[in-house]
Amino acid sequence: MRFISRPVHAVLDYLSGIAMLASPWLFGFAAIPAARNIMMALGFMVIVMSLFTNYEGGVSKKIAMSTHLWGDLFTGIFLVASPWLFYFYEDTYMPHVAFGLLSIVASLLTVNSSQMKRHIPVDFVYRRS
Repeated sequence: MRFISRPVHAVLDYLSGIAMLASPWLFGFAAIPAARNIMMALGFMVIVMSLFTNYEGGVSKKIAMSTHLWGDLFTGIFLVASPWLFYFYEDTYMPHVAFGLLSIVASLLTVNSSQMKRHIPVDFVYRRS
């Protein structure tokens, strides 16, 4: 059941993107290049993708909401796996797993409809006759 609205998802996107950019210093893994670079790159990607998504938080609205949610899902899976893929799990893994799980859950529980509903004029039926 999808119960996270698009406006709430937009807020989550921007807050998590900013938190991801700050997390290497907040959680003390700024000295681990792979961990820091992955988190910073994906945090930047989350913010950019949000700016271009067709939802209430988007500015340019070029990316469909369904595409955005697939991006969130794959971002989350990659974040969860990244400490083991890039061998920094002995130094830090919890921030990557936490942000990854947040991204996965948000992608699965957010309403998947586009922002703009298709508009059919009221007199459409009469014009066809």
